[in-house]
Amino acid sequence: MRTVGVEEELLLVDPETGEPRALSAAVLARAEQDDAGQDVFEKELHEQMLEFATHPQSSMESLRAEIVRCRKEAARHAGDIGCTVAALATSPLPVSPAVSLNRRYQWMAEQYGIATREQLVMGCHVHVSVESDEEGVAVLDRVRPWVQVLKALSANSPFWQGKDTGYSSYRSRVWLRWPSAGPTELFGSAERYHRQVADMVATGAILDDGMIYFDARLSRSYPTVEFRVSDVCLHSGTAVLIATLVRGLVETAAREWRAGTEPLDHGVSLLRLADWQAARCGLTGELLHPATMRRMPAETVVRALLDHVEEALDSTGDLDQARAACEELLREGNGARVQRELMERTGSLRDVVTECVRHTQG
Repeated sequence: MRTVGVEEELLLVDPETGEPRALSAAVLARAEQDDAGQDVFEKELHEQMLEFATHPQSSMESLRAEIVRCRKEAARHAGDIGCTVAALATSPLPVSPAVSLNRRYQWMAEQYGIATREQLVMGCHVHVSVESDEEGVAVLDRVRPWVQVLKALSANSPFWQGKDTGYSSYRSRVWLRWPSAGPTELFGSAERYHRQVADMVATGAILDDGMIYFDARLSRSYPTVEFRVSDVCLHSGTAVLIATLVRGLVETAAREWRAGTEPLDHGVSLLRLADWQAARCGLTGELLHPATMRRMPAETVVRALLDHVEEALDSTGDLDQARAACEELLREGNGARVQRELMERTGSLRDVVTECVRHTQG
């Protein structure tokens, strides 16, 4: 069974006002005093962010338990220095992000200017093991049309600098300011993938292969493919659903490759439109169906994704739970809908943040 690992980026906020706090260095210092936190929490681009990474897991129940534990540990360490964590993909309240004092991040600030300074966005990255780079690239080629459905399911960033953006995932619009971000063309082989990455680095527009921000890529550090399209999810259960669907997509694509099934050859222009549609509407309107690239109700497209990965999920025992989680999400709404409903009920973005703090910790 393929292993799965999750990285989540959390927003550090004041527990009373909901305002972002630039305290990641202090939180990390506190975590380093705890043996359990030394290999879990990491510095991110901005001081208002805290990242954690789970260990690879075969069982989704084990993954769920680790995500819940890491979120609670993050809240505990943050609480020790007077802040807390919220699983929000953007800050609803106005913020002036502080770039971390790190040689890499300072290079990015100089290279990309305001795009770096404003890039306070929190994502959820999912790693799934693959047997080789060749298998990994075959997977990347075959999952391209489907990743936008993950974006719609995870959408959790409707507010930006104190205003409703009209998007469900505005994080993804900000993320596309990076020059290497977004969907890719078909690669066809690991050799072509690595040649393209090398050519991109050689331009000097990006620092190294760690700045390859494709929607999905080969990990530079692990024998995995890494999916980077999702907002950080408000609820840990949604993060587990995303990880479950990602593993299903990887296994389905690998089986198609071994069977000689060619990938869908949608052009990057169509994939960008599908990505925009998912970011704009989330689960509240229509998405582009991955097979036809035509508009259909979000519910229909989500169920098409489940049908696409059905055999893979059934083989790991995850099918029933994934179907139930998708139906619940379609019924109750993703993070973007929860945030907007909180805003409608309270009339206060501060209340939105403080309530989302509670959602974050279950």
